[in-house]
Amino acid sequence: MQQSWKDVSFADLPLREDLKLRHAYGAPQLDVPVCLNVNENPYSPSSALIERIAAAVSDAAHRANRYPDRDFLELRAQLADYLTHDTGLTVDASCVWAANGSNEVIQQILQAFGGPGRSALAFTPAYPMYDEYCRTTFTRLHTLPRNKDFALDLNHAIDGIRAHQPGVVLLTSPNNPTGTALPIEDIHAILDVAPGIVIVDEAYAEFRRSGVRSAVTLLPDHPRLIVIRTLSKAFSFAGARVGYCACRPAIVEALKLVRLPYHLSAFTQAAASAALFERDEMLSQVETIKAERDSTVSWLRSLGLVVADSDANFVMFGKFADRHRVWSGLLHRGVLIREVSPPEYLRVSIGTPAEMGEFRNALLAVMADA
Repeated sequence: MQQSWKDVSFADLPLREDLKLRHAYGAPQLDVPVCLNVNENPYSPSSALIERIAAAVSDAAHRANRYPDRDFLELRAQLADYLTHDTGLTVDASCVWAANGSNEVIQQILQAFGGPGRSALAFTPAYPMYDEYCRTTFTRLHTLPRNKDFALDLNHAIDGIRAHQPGVVLLTSPNNPTGTALPIEDIHAILDVAPGIVIVDEAYAEFRRSGVRSAVTLLPDHPRLIVIRTLSKAFSFAGARVGYCACRPAIVEALKLVRLPYHLSAFTQAAASAALFERDEMLSQVETIKAERDSTVSWLRSLGLVVADSDANFVMFGKFADRHRVWSGLLHRGVLIREVSPPEYLRVSIGTPAEMGEFRNALLAVMADA
């Protein structure tokens, strides 16, 4: 009797041994009234901007029979112009690279500078995908804990770099899941001792508080620094999947050795270019989100909760003896947030004022039930 394709189970597959006990990364995608769990910008593009993006994509469709620009020169020029405007440092297009979200950028960096026999160093709690990138590139990952206030212990970090001699150091500012920003002086000190590549993941950089400098400003003096950004967060463009980095042109050439052919489609390039052309509109709600974040931090602290300082569009708060009960209670009331590391904490993304009002009411009800 012929076997049905439905009869083949996961256990029947000749999977790599190191993958058999793994689970795919991902946050719950649930149909709830208030979704505050994946750090999205809650404000959608305007109707006029949607029309401009659609027109750019439609124009690209006329050439869909041809491969896209493999090196996406126009998009890189626009990204460089934006970084110049944002940081005050003149950035050339040759110093910019982009991919399918900042996730792919980090994976390409580890493919090029990590790998078998090499290691990376991260500071926990950290973005859990760092572990996945290292696993899939066969890079050994070392981790060091942050302080109780989730700041980086600079002396501990420098000692760890000297001990492990990692090929890649993973820094995040603002950090996910804590929202903590790194002082520029700490990044500078780490660059002075790191033997290999230093990544500063600035996915949430546009939400940083006044006075927090971008690591992009350190690029002229540090040839092995790579600063990563994304259009997914502040730009309200998560669905387009565009991340990018700024670095020396030599590093860009190294990343080309591991990129997939034509890895950014013509449609992605067209949509991203249209969004960047209208960057003032795309970023118009950032200050509103920052104000709502600061208000949320103050409100949570007024309840006696421990709240990490945040320079991002999310807030991590605790401590809960049974955080899953709190998470479930919020979900029961139509509000989805995120269970993150460390185990006593929860993380809420900043939504619209109405959404944050729903979150506040739900959390007060859950805490009252306790």
